[in-house]
Amino acid sequence: MSLPTAYLAPVSWYKALAALPAAAIEQHEHYVKQTPRNRARILMPTGVQDLIVPVEAAPHHTPIRDIRISEHDHWRHHHWSALRTAYGKSPFFEYYADDFAPFYERRYDFLLDFNLRLHETVCQLIDLDVPLTLTVAYDAAAFTDFRDLPVDTTPYYQVFAERLGFSPDLSIIDLICNLGPESILYLNAPKTL
Repeated sequence: MSLPTAYLAPVSWYKALAALPAAAIEQHEHYVKQTPRNRARILMPTGVQDLIVPVEAAPHHTPIRDIRISEHDHWRHHHWSALRTAYGKSPFFEYYADDFAPFYERRYDFLLDFNLRLHETVCQLIDLDVPLTLTVAYDAAAFTDFRDLPVDTTPYYQVFAERLGFSPDLSIIDLICNLGPESILYLNAPKTL
């Protein structure tokens, strides 16, 4: 099975990955705008907000592996500030902040590389050990798009849930900052649809 790359992928992506013996990241698909490939959804005090990694303009049908990150508008600083605002009062942000901060200090040229390094860090933090490779060619039959992933609506603790209600399928960073080491238990639990 192959999954699309994602910027701090949604919980549904990690839930699907946790159920597999092995998986591949699709690096040959064409870049698709306005998807989790370069967009993470987090819960701010005012509600759900998208963090978007800006990418350089590329010709139509450019493979995801060739998409370059733009340094437009100091996005790394804005994303890190938003993450601190969203999760600074969560139970585990302080514990994991030093693991995530370098991603907002260092420049990455390619979106795929940035996403893969973040994914490796996430897997280490939550003890998710599913062998992951990159595809060697596009295979539509093996590809699972985000739209095909079932969303688990089983609530877990979220800092602003008392005021805003539970928000399902946010970025994995939401789960990590709120559940910490128990994140893997949530990912491995049966889905509630």
